[in-house]
Amino acid sequence: MKLVDRYISREFLVTFLFASVSFAALFTIIHMVDNLDDFFEHHIPTSRIVLFYLFGLPETFLLTTPLSVLLSSLFVTGKLSMQSELPALKSAGVSLARLLKPFLFVAGLISLFNFVNSCWIVPSTYDWSRGFEKRYLKNKTQENDAVRIRESGKRILTVGRIGNDLASGTSVSLEEIDGHRLVSRTDADSLRIMPSGKRWVFFNTRQRSFAGDGERFSATPGVKAMEIALAPDTFRMINADPDQMTVWQLYRFIKHQEQAGISGLDKARVKFNTKIALPFAGIIIVMIGVPLSTRKKRSGLALEASISLVVGFLYLGMQKTLSSIGYSGLINPVLAAWLPNILFVAAGTLLYRSAND
Repeated sequence: MKLVDRYISREFLVTFLFASVSFAALFTIIHMVDNLDDFFEHHIPTSRIVLFYLFGLPETFLLTTPLSVLLSSLFVTGKLSMQSELPALKSAGVSLARLLKPFLFVAGLISLFNFVNSCWIVPSTYDWSRGFEKRYLKNKTQENDAVRIRESGKRILTVGRIGNDLASGTSVSLEEIDGHRLVSRTDADSLRIMPSGKRWVFFNTRQRSFAGDGERFSATPGVKAMEIALAPDTFRMINADPDQMTVWQLYRFIKHQEQAGISGLDKARVKFNTKIALPFAGIIIVMIGVPLSTRKKRSGLALEASISLVVGFLYLGMQKTLSSIGYSGLINPVLAAWLPNILFVAAGTLLYRSAND
């Protein structure tokens, strides 16, 4: 089987590379046509546009891998069937499990590359690809939600809006709690880190202290320095984009935010798990494509491409939908990232058993 394995592996890899290049070119052309007006409006040089699409290729390759792998597995297996090579292999006692080995070997190499791609290469190209797109092609003002930070064991800091400089905030309140009782609350128009980066100052504070049945109120116009255990880069870390972090940086970011008592980490957790889960799509899709193609006696390229597009976009659509649900905290972040893989493994198992019947 070594000769046959090399033949299948070579055909599968060549077809996969051709499909990947074709999908990358197709997606690039569609994106370019859709955003041509924005390029002209912002007077972006042609060289910068070329770099934008070149640095976007790693992410495009990652996202189109399920489509390319499925198309390649369907095409190669269908070709073996049409040329009577697949019936000959079956008559020689070659099982479906044995036939899958060269496909899984190549898909494993693709998944290994995509793991490195997803966890390190794509984040390193962020500023030239996704960052560029956000600055020039998605130039829309977004309102930031209020941020609540467990500043210490007994104090909670709430910031209504983080400044664009990521070193200040407005609509600030600092609450001190003893058990279930509110001890004091300090409201301020804004706060800012001092240029030295060693302490924070509050502007126009109003403080209320609660003791027994009484309440004491005091106001301090202007600047007031207060001791708070808030790191100088806290706001920068809160506004950090998980897409521009490597998997290790994102892991440390999540741990740092958890220790700081910052909520709203569901999106970061989903992104972390997706970086790991998405590269395995190549192996999983092969488990669907090969059994599916062996069930057909004859197959044309148009039908293979149609099946690939439907199943591939179904996987990507499911990944996108579940990730969005996970961002909002409606389902567990780990499940949101891995559920498409789990469902497609189940589908591949059913197809495998059906093809063996």
